[in-house]
Amino acid sequence: MHIKKYFCSGAFAVALTLLSGCSALVAVGDAAITVGATAVKITAKAVGAVADAVIPDSDKKKNDK
Repeated sequence: MHIKKYFCSGAFAVALTLLSGCSALVAVGDAAITVGATAVKITAKAVGAVADAVIPDSDKKKNDK
């Protein structure tokens, strides 16, 4: 009876170890996606600012409509 108890405890410990490794992988993937989304957002703002600098009348035309 004691062998079964120790086996279940060991299996539970192994399962927890594997699950904690999986959550670390998810955290790293989430961080990479966040960094990529932030880079895209900054790039889009920069492109918009350059477009406004090159075409300064674009805001005036939008307000006239």
